[in-house]
Amino acid sequence: MKKTLRIGIANYEDMKARTLAIAKGEYKFSKDEPKVWFTSIESFAKVLSEKNRMLLEVIAEAEDLTLTELAVKTGREKSNLSRTLKTMERYGLVDLERKNGNVIPHVGYSKISVDMPLIAMN
Repeated sequence: MKKTLRIGIANYEDMKARTLAIAKGEYKFSKDEPKVWFTSIESFAKVLSEKNRMLLEVIAEAEDLTLTELAVKTGREKSNLSRTLKTMERYGLVDLERKNGNVIPHVGYSKISVDMPLIAMN
């Protein structure tokens, strides 16, 4: 069973204040808090568009496809696919394994949980 990735959405100022508080030892985050943060729901939606969610599903089901094989299977250009996967890797959505000169993406999560305040916390 794969795990759930907890994602937070907060504006840049709130994320910066939280990071500084953690660095100063003024705030300790719990293991239940998001580890991955987006600055807006729009940026989250862009990375996890319908097309990209379908890509994650193909990767999860096919396991161990190289980038080239994944491009053929999905009909996406290899260069665009590479950029998309690097972005997804930055957000922790995929792990990119480098093996024998190939890049092999892996999905380590089966669900995403979003933590987002509805009312400004200021």
